[in-house]
Amino acid sequence: MSYKIVVDSCGELTEEMKASGHFEVASLGIEVNGVHLVDDETFDQKSFLKMVKASPAAPKSSCPSPERYMKAFHCDADHVYAVTLSAHLSGSYNSAVLGKNLYEEEYGEKPVYVVDSCSASIGETLLALKIQECEEAGMSFEKTIETVERYKETQYTYFVLETLETLRKNGRISGMKAAVASTLNIKPVMNATPKGEIAQLGQARGMKRALIKMVNHIVEDVKNSEEKILAISHCNCPERAKQVQAMLLERIQVKSCIVLDTAGISSMYANDGGIIVVI
Repeated sequence: MSYKIVVDSCGELTEEMKASGHFEVASLGIEVNGVHLVDDETFDQKSFLKMVKASPAAPKSSCPSPERYMKAFHCDADHVYAVTLSAHLSGSYNSAVLGKNLYEEEYGEKPVYVVDSCSASIGETLLALKIQECEEAGMSFEKTIETVERYKETQYTYFVLETLETLRKNGRISGMKAAVASTLNIKPVMNATPKGEIAQLGQARGMKRALIKMVNHIVEDVKNSEEKILAISHCNCPERAKQVQAMLLERIQVKSCIVLDTAGISSMYANDGGIIVVI
């Protein structure tokens, strides 16, 4: 059976995924200080980060339209899947579901399944890779869905941000809290809940201590790590990502490891210097 996996652009694709012919990206849009950007191959991360730093207002994102998803679903593949960032962070999941409904109204029913990653960034990547693994193993459409949903329940997402400015501009935290954190060099250690909501696990003075605290949480939380892929995405800080990778691999065994730079939407959330770990 042939298959296609649509991933919204919050998820990063490896070069192997891009070359396989099985993946398509549904781009989100970003607006910074009146300038509209498309999160596709034209996205310039360094230019974007400069724009965000200079803007008094938070960047805003717009999800792919239902029609965009419907177009992606209209293909020759026997099985079609879509992986979106958490429905608690974006309308991308709901848009994909509407796109599926539009497709069925226009062309009739087809095996299309939309996965709410309950994560973002590299978490979407791992779910897309799990779908590919199941399809390449010859699993049925129904068995693939069951396997991926079960896998999602065992997935852990963690992140540490260099700055709280984007959260402050978005109204997620108070200006006072952001100012105090900046003055005292406090870095929050956060994760995604099983429902895909953002939660704070703790905090530390300085990025180095915060990363160590995050690594400690990962080592304590993750079970059967040797059966899992360790995935790390970073926003413009490759050396920091390597340090996190080294700290984790000293303490746990994994099946393999992926390290990628964040795409547009992930860069918007992580901001310059942010680190995301999913396992």
